[in-house]
Amino acid sequence: VWGEAAGEVSPKKLKYIVAKHKAKPMPKAVRDFIDWVADYTMSPRGFVLKMALSVPAGLEPPKPAKGYQIVDSDKELKLTDKQRAVAAILSDGVARIAADIGREADVSAGVVKALVGKGLVEEVDIYNPAPCKKPDPFREGAALSEDQGAIAGILKDAVKSGGYHASLLDGVTGAGKTEVYFEAVAAALKKGKQVLILLPEIALSNAFLDRFQKRFGCAPAMWHSHLSKGARRTTWRGVAEGHTKVVIGARSALFLPYQHLGLIVVDEEHDPAYKQEDGVIYHARDMAVVRAHMGGFPVCLVSATPSLETIHNAWLGRYEHLHLPDRFGGARMPDIEAIDMRVDKCDAQHFISPTLKNEIIDTVRSGSQVMLFLNRRGYAPLTLCRSCGHRMECPRCTAWLVEHKSNSNLQCHHCGYATRPPQHCPECSEADSFAACGPGVERVYEEAKAYFPDANILMMASDTAENNDQLRKMLQDIKDDKIGKFINLISVLLVKLKIQST
Repeated sequence: VWGEAAGEVSPKKLKYIVAKHKAKPMPKAVRDFIDWVADYTMSPRGFVLKMALSVPAGLEPPKPAKGYQIVDSDKELKLTDKQRAVAAILSDGVARIAADIGREADVSAGVVKALVGKGLVEEVDIYNPAPCKKPDPFREGAALSEDQGAIAGILKDAVKSGGYHASLLDGVTGAGKTEVYFEAVAAALKKGKQVLILLPEIALSNAFLDRFQKRFGCAPAMWHSHLSKGARRTTWRGVAEGHTKVVIGARSALFLPYQHLGLIVVDEEHDPAYKQEDGVIYHARDMAVVRAHMGGFPVCLVSATPSLETIHNAWLGRYEHLHLPDRFGGARMPDIEAIDMRVDKCDAQHFISPTLKNEIIDTVRSGSQVMLFLNRRGYAPLTLCRSCGHRMECPRCTAWLVEHKSNSNLQCHHCGYATRPPQHCPECSEADSFAACGPGVERVYEEAKAYFPDANILMMASDTAENNDQLRKMLQDIKDDKIGKFINLISVLLVKLKIQST
């Protein structure tokens, strides 16, 4: 039911209500926003509405899971060591599912269930709580510089006074923009409002979690395409009921049915990942500004390299321009040196120059890590015949096929076509005549392994980090210095990640 009918309605068009979902109604501000987006993008309302109702299971009350909690009992029971470990875990009175208990106590689920028969543990129904239900806005944040404090004050005042306010938070990389807008997030939470922080890629959200949890004492709710169905259902319902206070998500998080949305932050607002180019075509950055205007609350666009559209709006006075000119703590920008490969020549079929090789050695000897960045996946971007010069092309889009040694394939990075390398050239029929031309990330990885055979080298690309969990583990291992735990030489080879969320 979208609203009241207008004018005369034929009884034949009326339908019986057979059931009512036990969920809060969608707020008028959300319905008005859906109508506006449908009209602006010339899309059917139902297409836009589907983005807001993307988790139909969230309309149903959550189903309980079978949990176990300890029973107050004065009986003295003979328990095994494993059973005592379970009892110790449950001694805090918090109910848990058997799998969680088993993982904490390092026992099987059967050990937990055996204690039910002894009368020490009982089965109870437990429900997944809404994520980010009680963030603490009163926790002390990072110490801000004078410039940071002044801008944080402007953002907090905009939240406190209420009403629409659009701002561009512009500052060099490392200027502390995140800690500044965290102050605005805290101000919104103190007013009992919900907050949405949009991020362009899943990769950015992983590094963000620790900073948010340290600042507010709990993990934020996440929203992106790699979430499990259960996690999406729990988050959607938590947002719709108003229990979930902070959501960090990709562009589709903008269409969640927030009950009390009071602040939107669009981080890295220049990123093209905010553009939706299939189905309903929209730009999440621009729609976030519209959502804030219709809801009557602040929106903050954040970037070290603002988009042309945003900086133009700031120059016209539509957005308040807030600028952080310096890196936090007096940090300086890194020294950059270009290496002329025509002078500093590599050996044949090698791509790490002697100067770069020596710099890597000096860096790891000092106890630091090294990152080699190359924005080419695979082993080589071009495969050609040494006899006739034939280049292997994609039969569907004529792009060059990229060799991937890891799975012995030639792949098209445009349409996804893949094939095995042929034994004979399709042009001249010469056997074993193909040559890999140019470096890909796998080729540089291979070269680095040859130069530093004792090093523990991690190759991180969308081929090796295919999902969010794998990527998070890789990033955490690098952060925890686990990559070089038993050796002194560390090198991380990183290709530009193309894992993007919808």
